[in-house]
Amino acid sequence: MGDLDSRMMARAIELAKMGDPSPNPHVGCVLARADKIVGEGFHEAAGMEHAEIVALRSADKGARGATLYSTLEPCNHEGKTAPCVDAIINAGIRRVVVAARDPNPNVPGGGVERLREAGIEVSVGVLEKEAAAIIVPWKKYVTTKTAFLSVKLAVSLDGRIATRTGASKWITGQESRARVHALRNEHDAVLVGINTVLADDPALTVRDAPGRNPVRVVVDSNLRMPIGSQLVTSAEHTPTCVVTTLEASRAVAETLESAGVSIIRVPATAQGRCDMLATLKELAAREVVTVLCEGGAELTGSLLATRLVDQLHVFIAPVLLGPRGRPAAVDWAGPEHPSDAPRLDSPRWELCGADAYVEGPVTYSSK
Repeated sequence: MGDLDSRMMARAIELAKMGDPSPNPHVGCVLARADKIVGEGFHEAAGMEHAEIVALRSADKGARGATLYSTLEPCNHEGKTAPCVDAIINAGIRRVVVAARDPNPNVPGGGVERLREAGIEVSVGVLEKEAAAIIVPWKKYVTTKTAFLSVKLAVSLDGRIATRTGASKWITGQESRARVHALRNEHDAVLVGINTVLADDPALTVRDAPGRNPVRVVVDSNLRMPIGSQLVTSAEHTPTCVVTTLEASRAVAETLESAGVSIIRVPATAQGRCDMLATLKELAAREVVTVLCEGGAELTGSLLATRLVDQLHVFIAPVLLGPRGRPAAVDWAGPEHPSDAPRLDSPRWELCGADAYVEGPVTYSSK
C-alpha cells in the first residue's frame, strides 16, 4: 500500500503545480481504485472549485468506494466554496490519503478529524516534504501575513551588472530573459526600486513567456516616479503600485493616482527609506502572496541586510566586464565573515542557454 500511495500522491503533486490559485494554495487531488486512476483535478484559480471537488466531479459515480489522494488536508470550513469534507463524505469515499496538514491558522481546521468521525480511513504524511514544498510561499503568507519574497539577480562572471559606460543590455542571453519572464508570471507582483525605473524605464510585463502580468510595485520613498514612464502610462491596463513613506508629497501622490497608480504608504526607516517589512505586510494585506524583486542594487542589499529575502534566482553570464564595470547587483556592507553570509540551501544549478542559473531558498546565520 505504501508504494501505491506514494505513486498516486506523486501524481497529485504534479497536478498541484498547475493552475494559478493565488491567494489560495496550490492543491492537487487524485481518485483511485487500487492502481487505476478514476478521477483527478487541481485548484485552477481563486473562487473556482477546489482540487477535491474537481476530482470527484471527473470520477462521477466511480468515486464511491475509491481512495482520495490530496496534497493538502481537505477544508472543513465555508469560504467562497462549500467544505470539501462534506463532498468527500457524501461521495462515499472509502479512504483518504493526505500529504500535508493545513497550516492556515485563520480558518477552522479539523478536516482529517471530521473525515475520521464519518468513518473514513485517513492516512496523513505521504510525501509530506514534497507536498509542503509547493505551499511554502502560501504558508508564510497565511501564518505571518507577510508576502514571500524572491530576488532575481543577473551578473557577469566577475559579478558586474553593466560595463564602465553603464551599458547593461544584454548581459544574459535570450533563454535567461525568457526564464525571467516566466518567473514574473509565477509571482503575484514584481518589485523594483525607483533608481531602476529612472535608469531603465522598464515595463515589467510578461512578454517572452506565456502567462499573465504580475502587479508592478515600485519602492519610491520620495515620489520621484516620472509621470511619463512606461509604468505610469500603462497603469490603467496593468496594475501598478508605488510604495512611499508617510511623509511623501500628497500632491505628487494625487497626480500618480489620477493616472491609475495605487499609492501605498509605509513608515520610513531611520535613513528615510521605505520600511520593507511593512511593505511586504501591506502587499500581503492586498492578497499578494509572492513578490519577485528585480532590483536595483541598493534595494536588494537592504532586503538581504534585513533578512527579508526568502528565495534567490541568479543568472550568471559567461562574460567579464572588468573592474571598472558597474558594481554588483547587491549594494550592502555584507557579512564580516563567510560563516555569517546568507547562502542558498540545497541550490539547484542548470544551464540556461549559455548562462548558468542557480536558485534556492536563502538561509541566514543564527548570529
